[in-house]
Amino acid sequence: MKANEIFVIGLMSGTSLDGIDLVYVKFLKEKYQYFEVLASETISYSKEWKRILQEAIHFSADDLTVLNINYGELLGSVINDFVDSFSIKKIDFIASHGHTILHEPEKGVTLQIGDGQTIANATKQKVICDFRTQDVKLGGQGAPLVPIGDELLFSDYDYCLNLGGFSNISYNKEGKRIAFDICPVNIVLNRYAQELGFEYDDKGSIAAKGGTLKQLEADLQMLPFYKQKPPKSLGLEWVQKEIFPRLASVKKRPEDILRTFTDHIAWAIAKVLPVNAKVLVTGGGAFNTYLIHKINQHKKVNLVVPNKKLINFKEAIVFAFLGLLKSEGKVNCLSTVTGASKNHSSGEIFYPK
Repeated sequence: MKANEIFVIGLMSGTSLDGIDLVYVKFLKEKYQYFEVLASETISYSKEWKRILQEAIHFSADDLTVLNINYGELLGSVINDFVDSFSIKKIDFIASHGHTILHEPEKGVTLQIGDGQTIANATKQKVICDFRTQDVKLGGQGAPLVPIGDELLFSDYDYCLNLGGFSNISYNKEGKRIAFDICPVNIVLNRYAQELGFEYDDKGSIAAKGGTLKQLEADLQMLPFYKQKPPKSLGLEWVQKEIFPRLASVKKRPEDILRTFTDHIAWAIAKVLPVNAKVLVTGGGAFNTYLIHKINQHKKVNLVVPNKKLINFKEAIVFAFLGLLKSEGKVNCLSTVTGASKNHSSGEIFYPK
């Protein structure tokens, strides 16, 4: 074991509820870009957990307190199984994103469940979590948080595009990192694929067979969010208010709604990309070949879809990295990205009791 090596378990759970992503990463101090993923796994949610997480936005404060602990216990158990499965011996700390339940930064509200003390007690490890709260207290959006990783780990690309529950983008402009959420992706597509009996629209094949609903397409493009300048971010609350009612009101076939919304995603993403940009594409939506094709139809860009491990686990890798920066007292949250009053080192640290 070399003195400049740091071993971290990173966890991520996205709004699309695909499951809990875990990575075991080796970083080199001061040469962060030479990281190595030593183990990775996605643990799917049970039907009961998926239901709870979908409904939690409506929970009372007391119920959310209980859920925070219960979800922390789930994460602790999942981490212990991961450690056992891969015979992991050396862990400097665990970095957990948790699962976002509430995100309305304009009201000063953000909540990622998964109690850090509970995880630390269950795993007997140092835990770093709750990366968003401090940023919101400093007047920021608390999102996106991945761009510091894009800047320091993936600087070979002009743009980093993530296609998860939401799409977000990150790039360097005149020496400053800019990032923002673009539009919903799998949080909408998965819902309509599930109406047809599928967990998700594999490769976008259902959307490709659907018809385009021109009026719905035009209505979606007129949403005020698309005219806002960054920093800006999206949450489930916005989707429930602005997107789902519009889609439900057209009373059309799910495959036609999938086609129209997938085309809408492609339009929104192409709008923010310059011609010939080199773009790293990760997140579950990177496997949606119809969506990738539609983006390129709108604009000629170099969309680089990497290996499956990086597609699936980039966000978990970056949260491991955010934890590393926090543990070293370094900036991991950029004011140019979130709109906070200053750059800062965000996250809470817990030790087992």
